[in-house]
Amino acid sequence: MTTASIEVEVASTYPAETVFKVFNKFHDIAPKVSPQAFKSIEILEGDGGVGTIRLFTFGDDIPFTSGKFKQDVIDVSNFIYNYTFFEGDNLMGILDSINHHVKIVPSAEGGCVFKQTVIYNCKGDEKPPVDVLNFEKELYEKTYKAIEAYAAAHPEVYN
Repeated sequence: MTTASIEVEVASTYPAETVFKVFNKFHDIAPKVSPQAFKSIEILEGDGGVGTIRLFTFGDDIPFTSGKFKQDVIDVSNFIYNYTFFEGDNLMGILDSINHHVKIVPSAEGGCVFKQTVIYNCKGDEKPPVDVLNFEKELYEKTYKAIEAYAAAHPEVYN
């Protein structure tokens, strides 16, 4: 089995704890700030914690319609949030799964760096096209920035 991956890093002036709290509300905020990318994100099973299964319904700007993911890790003390897409047309017929590893790293200046590694686990030798990987990397960066801007205007999401 082969893999492909992308790395996303976005610096923030907000403390790691704040960014982690906001990112944990991704399912609520992303459809508000980027409906063209995320039409809806709903819980199918679970209470929102580890093991929860959610359905992403993608918006019109995304070349896929939906994907299901399972929450693998929520580590509040280390600011880690991992999940795995395991079903949906976002797997493009060539992937077994897509692992998302998110870590919010505190910086010396009091802000942090949002780091996301996305690993595409291929069924065979075929990998996602480079243009798809570049599109997704750009989408994750734009979405993070939109969520951060939303949080700045709505501090109640992290207080």
